[in-house]
Amino acid sequence: MLNQLAPALRLTILMTIVTGLIYPGVVTGLCQVFFPHQANGSLITVNDKLVGSDLIGQNFHKPEYFHPRPSAAGNDGYDATASSGSNLGPTSQKLFDRVKASADEYRKENPDFHGPIPADALTASASGLDPEISLANATAQADRVAQARGKDATEVQHLVDSLASRRDLGLLGEARVNVLKLNLALDREMAKK
Repeated sequence: MLNQLAPALRLTILMTIVTGLIYPGVVTGLCQVFFPHQANGSLITVNDKLVGSDLIGQNFHKPEYFHPRPSAAGNDGYDATASSGSNLGPTSQKLFDRVKASADEYRKENPDFHGPIPADALTASASGLDPEISLANATAQADRVAQARGKDATEVQHLVDSLASRRDLGLLGEARVNVLKLNLALDREMAKK
């Protein structure tokens, strides 16, 4: 019996070393060399101070900032330790009430916008921490942000367009903009008057 267990034990130890130590070590090392920004969490710093990650959404409330999509992560939303969607179905009254409240708040915050509210302004993402909003959502908020900063709406829209990411491979997803990067660019280029 020992003759049968010895090879299995040796193989288990070998595979543990190869797949548990060597492979992850090599991949981690290669990522640190070739993709250090991404390997370290895509962190964003301003004046040597960490302000966030371009992969994790944050909440912005002030009128001079673009607001992200709603979040269902955690009790108050935007809790990176509780990343999840609401898991509410299309017939859920709770979902209907939350979307209606979001629509009312969106209209109140953006009184100059009269078109249909973009879906991503009303619905939470699957993770609850989506860092991006659609260009339609950003365009709908541009007038409010411009007024709060004492700037022309076309200047703000130009900034949105300059930071926009287009569809992946020209056909996947939709055009979008990272909210944290956009708000940091606003602070850098269009300080509030």
